[in-house]
Amino acid sequence: MLKNIKDVVEKKFGNRKEMILQYGEGNFLRAFCDWMVEEANEEGLIEGSIVLVQPISFGMVDKINEQEGLYTLIMRGLENGEKVERTKVITSVSRGLNPFEDYEGYMKLAESEDLKIVISNTTEAGISYVAGDVLEDQLPKAFPAKVLKFLYHRYNHFHGDKERGLLFLPVELIDNNGPELRRIVLQYAKEWNLPEEFIQWMEETCYFANTLVDRIVTGYPRDEVKEYHEKFGYEDNLLVTSEVFNLWVIEAPKKYETLFPIHKTRANVIFTDDVRPYKKRKVRILNGGHTSTVLAAYLAGHDYVGQFIEDEVFNGFLRSLIFDEIIPTIDLPKEELKEFAEAVFERFGNPYIKHRLLDISLNSVSKFTARCLPTLLDFEKENGRLPERMVFSLAALLKFYQVEKKEEGYVGIRENGETYPVKDDEDKLAYFEKAWKEMGLPELVKDVLGKEDLWQRNLLDVPGLYEATLKHLEKITQDGVISTLKAL
Repeated sequence: MLKNIKDVVEKKFGNRKEMILQYGEGNFLRAFCDWMVEEANEEGLIEGSIVLVQPISFGMVDKINEQEGLYTLIMRGLENGEKVERTKVITSVSRGLNPFEDYEGYMKLAESEDLKIVISNTTEAGISYVAGDVLEDQLPKAFPAKVLKFLYHRYNHFHGDKERGLLFLPVELIDNNGPELRRIVLQYAKEWNLPEEFIQWMEETCYFANTLVDRIVTGYPRDEVKEYHEKFGYEDNLLVTSEVFNLWVIEAPKKYETLFPIHKTRANVIFTDDVRPYKKRKVRILNGGHTSTVLAAYLAGHDYVGQFIEDEVFNGFLRSLIFDEIIPTIDLPKEELKEFAEAVFERFGNPYIKHRLLDISLNSVSKFTARCLPTLLDFEKENGRLPERMVFSLAALLKFYQVEKKEEGYVGIRENGETYPVKDDEDKLAYFEKAWKEMGLPELVKDVLGKEDLWQRNLLDVPGLYEATLKHLEKITQDGVISTLKAL
């Protein structure tokens, strides 16, 4: 019988002062932020631990405390074409705390002189306003209201001491996560008629950083857990797996680099005064690379990302798309962009991650509009010609949305005759079904490109786009995806 990790592994850094409050105890934060804190502790860059606070009433705090905050992270993927697997025991978590059961203990954190940083991942819905939350609520429903109550208690406890402000590092996947959290916190402060002196203290001493995070976390390796337990010589019920790649971009004043110098570790952390170019890089190269390729790859018979990366035709298509059409539209050093792009190919080819193309195909119209269309438009504007591969992707999207409504929902037909489900807004799917049934290809392409509520603009205004899209769609329909790609 194997012992639990807590009986085998030393809690190296978890007994240090609680420097970080982390709202969220799920897989992502434990495989991303907490790993970076562990690295910083190990390298002597910080001396502090993390207290994990459960943001909702049910969660993993009990399991975390059963293991005294200890757990193992396994990072797996490709580097320079070779398989790598790195294991790290995380010892920097002090404890887990459930504020719904220990409110007093939670508010004690607000009184701590050691506390400097607040990290959060409360899902995209977490940073939002909920009407009806009031100061008298022990735990308001909305996360920003919880933050405000916590800060107001801290302000009062320290009598407005300007040395007791906090750095907030939200990693929720919304645009301008830090500024948006700050905006809603201030909205509640005014709604609750809190003193102007407190609001001024918060504005002067607390900083809500805009951040961008990137790492695929694959969670608990259920099918391999027995094998890992035997390999490690202990049981770990909080084992978590991720890819090797990691990126955390933090938009914050220079002084916070000194407070939290995780950029000096092996982690890929960038402090900057503007997160937007890095977001553009991620959205256009990583997300845009996905969106522009998966629909054509699925129609041609592939089911997973790893499969189309191993296909010479698709690999060549994606490489040309990224290096010749996407990278020229991004205003960052070209070598940096190429390095990021090469990492994307290794991430897509990661043998430890089975990423289904149908899962990625969800809401492809809005994804194409956000991730791919800006590249197409910028490229045309800068070069006076269309990016041919991105136009092919648009044609492949139209073909993928050749749907018919069945009892089980809207379905399309692959080139091999199999049917597949298409998931998107009902009104979009109903429109595409009607268009494909009632129009020939020339009329269909003209109608689709002119539909402003799909693309947030009239694409018939883009010189040559109608003719180029029609040409690719006719060839896909007649000769198939692979033949069309080979002819590019």
